[in-house]
This record gives sequence, C-alpha cells and structure tokens, in this order.
Amino acid sequence: MIKYILKCSNKHEFESWFSNSNEYEKLKKKKLIECIFCNSKQVQKSIMSPQISNSYSNKNKNFAEQEVNSVKKELIKIREFVEKNFEFVGDKFAKKVRDVYYDKSKKKNIYGTTTEEEREELKEEGIELNTIPWIDKEN
Repeated sequence: MIKYILKCSNKHEFESWFSNSNEYEKLKKKKLIECIFCNSKQVQKSIMSPQISNSYSNKNKNFAEQEVNSVKKELIKIREFVEKNFEFVGDKFAKKVRDVYYDKSKKKNIYGTTTEEEREELKEEGIELNTIPWIDKEN
C-alpha cells in the first residue's frame, strides 16, 4: 500500500491510498480519481517525503520499547511497595492526609486519590504530595 497526497485543479488537498504506484497511474489514465471536495478529475500527486524504514530506525524503535518496558517494571515495583507499606484511603485522601499532617500522633503512611482542586488546596496549606503513575500490573 502507498499513500499519496493529492491536489486538484482547485487546489484542494486530500489523501488517498493505492495498492502501488502503478495502480494510481492506471486509475488516473481512466479518469477514475477525483477530488473528494469538488469532484474535479484534474488531480495530481503533491510533493511528499517517503516514509523510509531502515535498520537504524528499527534499532531506535527497539531501544525505545526497551526503555518503556524498563520504566514500566520500575513503576510496578513502586506500586507494589506502596501497596505493601501504605494504607489505601481512596478518595478520602485529602481529609486523611490533613489528619496526619496536623496531628503528628496519627503519623502513618497513606495513599489514595484526590481531585485537582483538593491537590491545590493541600498545596496552599503547605502539604506537598507526590503523584505516582499507577501502572496496571497485568497489562
């Protein structure tokens, strides 16, 4: 398959896919290619850059995938540590973190969820939070 950017005599641009470049030429000769906007049959290919895949780009892609997998594994380790060593308080996190922050006798490790508004309010009170991307263990 090959994708061309086509331009009609009225300067409309649109994309179209062809099985190969010969197929485009055959359809053009038979005047079967027309502008999707104005139905003009005077359509030409626009200048476009080819998308080339080489071993260098494949190596970069593989490297990027390895990096993503490595970061994902580290985030899963962090999640497992938090789940093992912290108490989950769910959407009550803002209230519970205030209790811990203002009453030092209630010192404990907690985690949960907040809204953006709650995060801003906590920040204004001097309570700093860390956000951890919560990676699905199975996926």
